[in-house]
Parts: sequence; C-alpha cells; structure tokens
Amino acid sequence: QSKGKKPLFVQLVLDNIWSLYEAVMKRDKEKIEKIVTSLGLKIGARESRHADPKVHLNAICSQWLPVSDAVLSMVCNKIPSPLDITAERVEKLMCVGARTFDSLPPETQELKSAFMKCSSEETAPVIVFVSKMFPVDSKALPQNKPR
Repeated sequence: QSKGKKPLFVQLVLDNIWSLYEAVMKRDKEKIEKIVTSLGLKIGARESRHADPKVHLNAICSQWLPVSDAVLSMVCNKIPSPLDITAERVEKLMCVGARTFDSLPPETQELKSAFMKCSSEETAPVIVFVSKMFPVDSKALPQNKPR
C-alpha cells in the first residue's frame, strides 16, 4: 500500500540510492555486500575498509552510476543536433562583438560550410567552439528591458 503512494521515480531510483547510502553510513556489511553483488560491482578492499564511509560510498557509486556516462548520454539526448543549426546562427557564433561575418578573412568565412556539414572525414577541418556561460538577471535581458 505505501509503495503505491510514492511516485515511480522515488520507488525505482531514489529508494535504491537512499538504501545504499543508509547501509554504507551505518556500516551494515551484509546489506552492502548484497547490494554490491546484485549490481555486479568490484569494490577494492582498500575502499571497503576505509575509515571514512564516504570513500566506500564513492567507490560504489562511481561504478554503479558513473557521472561521465550520465552526462554524456544526457548531452547526446538533450542537445540539438549540430546539423540543425541555421546559417545565421553559425555567422553569429563565428563573429565576436560588433564584427560582421563579411568582415572576417576569407579563410574564416570558408569554415562556415564545414561548420554546417559537421563532417568526420579526414580532410575536414577540426572546429572547436569555446564558450563561457555566466548567469544574468532576467531583467537585464534585452527582451525584458522597458522601452
């Protein structure tokens, strides 16, 4: 009865994480061993005997739910395909500040077509875009400024 009242995410994900956390913090060796064997993990003796339970928890979680795999799959699933980018957007990304696309050197302008193709051929140029993101108050955005 009580399980039916919990959201599905809590039942399938959070309850498992909480039970693992509780078992490691309370140092319940039987429960930890059961969890590790059911997940098919290999935890080193050094991590399992460590005085700090967080080291043991980190060793289990880094094998069970690796952050790198989760982030990469999230990026692949959520970020739009680079093939869907518009030509105007490419020009905006390639221009810094008040410069226009037409003022860029011809070699740089030629990269626009390579940018839009996203080719993995050996002869295709490698293009890297580095961006710095920083928080801005929504009132400071141009569309929210009073006219």
